[in-house]
Amino acid sequence: MGRPPTRKVYAHAKLRRLRRERGLNQVELARELAISTSYLNQIEHNQRPLTASVLLRIAEVFGVDPEFFSEAGEERLATGLRAVLADEACGIAVPAEEIGDLVRDHPEMARALVALHHRYRDAAERVAALAPAADSALLPPAEPHDEVRDFFYAHHNHFGPLDELAEHTAAALGPGTAGRTAHALAARLTDRHGVRILHSTDPPQPPRERPADARRFDADRGLLFLSPWLTDGQRAFQLATQLAFLEHGPLLDHLVGDAPELTSPESAALARIGLADYFAGALLMPYTAFHAAAEEVRYDTELLSARFGVGFETVCHRLSTLQRTGRRGVPFSFLRVDRAGNISKRQSATDFHFSRLGGTCPLWTVYEAFSAPGRIVTQVAEMPDGKRYFWVARTVTRGAHGHRAPRAEFAVTLGCELRHAHRLVYAEGVALDDPRAATPIGLGCRSCERRDCPQRARPPAGGRLAVDPDRRTQVPYPVVTEG
Repeated sequence: MGRPPTRKVYAHAKLRRLRRERGLNQVELARELAISTSYLNQIEHNQRPLTASVLLRIAEVFGVDPEFFSEAGEERLATGLRAVLADEACGIAVPAEEIGDLVRDHPEMARALVALHHRYRDAAERVAALAPAADSALLPPAEPHDEVRDFFYAHHNHFGPLDELAEHTAAALGPGTAGRTAHALAARLTDRHGVRILHSTDPPQPPRERPADARRFDADRGLLFLSPWLTDGQRAFQLATQLAFLEHGPLLDHLVGDAPELTSPESAALARIGLADYFAGALLMPYTAFHAAAEEVRYDTELLSARFGVGFETVCHRLSTLQRTGRRGVPFSFLRVDRAGNISKRQSATDFHFSRLGGTCPLWTVYEAFSAPGRIVTQVAEMPDGKRYFWVARTVTRGAHGHRAPRAEFAVTLGCELRHAHRLVYAEGVALDDPRAATPIGLGCRSCERRDCPQRARPPAGGRLAVDPDRRTQVPYPVVTEG
């Protein structure tokens, strides 16, 4: 069990929620914690902090890690709520201290506001897109992909039960290269589930038509079709994904069924696929071995890619999941974008908030990666609230083989709070302690609080535009400064 924080911890809302979830009253919980009822009442009313001894006792009684009471979750929620309240639809400037009070004292209310705003934005975007066909069928409440991303974000991109099952399965298959793992997985699928594996398409795709599916399972005939163009690592990943569906379907259903973020059958189905992919990555990169290797090579993604026989993006995604209690890795945020700024993947084990309002910041190094294809670029970035992060980014290319085959290029980035950067090989020679080395970035132009950014593409929400025919500023969309 981890060590409790050394600073004072006021966690009244979290303690009150734990008590209510267990169906205990204050007298019963005070008896369990060996403290007085009045002392517990003061803790729950934010009048007394949690001491180290009480914190450890709570962790023992409720079976939670002491880090459950850290401020990281509150910071994530506060960042998300600030972005919500910065939307022009709000129309009210809410002081930062009031946002902090709401998140600390009423976190469920804050989560409800964020979720409500997500629904509003999704609905507004659909109405705008479908205005000519406003009398068409009713629109779904939210984009399934966005709900799935929120689902993974809410779990800090870590699913302990799946990780443990994948690690046990990897041990049963035995050590080996990605090619040997693929062979062992194929044998398991055949022996235990009667699945026959074909490395071809059925039927063959005509020339110049869409590329063959990477994986397609015909349950009625017990056939699993794999693209002949897959690498050993990709083949093993697809086999492991299919194994997750066949052997751990009930667990996938349970994890999805307990998720309030998933409000439609499409969202639940997509989340189930995402969890199966999570299992596949955890099988090819078993937690204990992968965590030890990552620490050994100081999170060198290329060395990890070579050691485990998988691609750069797969390694980055796995690095963002290393949050097992007692054996945590660097808490990373993971993002994949295209040149237009569209986010196709986003997961985070930190409090970093990915904007849903009008794109991300163009000063972010993830976009610089497109100028240096295949090379790793780094950046120290500072958010408007003063928190600094260290980012690593590189481009990846996906697509079929052949001159006419369509391809897609993305930039993948990993980021962590600056206090963890010294653990990364990429931080060598970087002036981490020099605030002048940090690039000021924001969540996106509409929600960014910076008023002096020369790269701004849209006026900030909540600010009154300064229109002066006698003055030309270097800052696009200047706003009136109050006072």
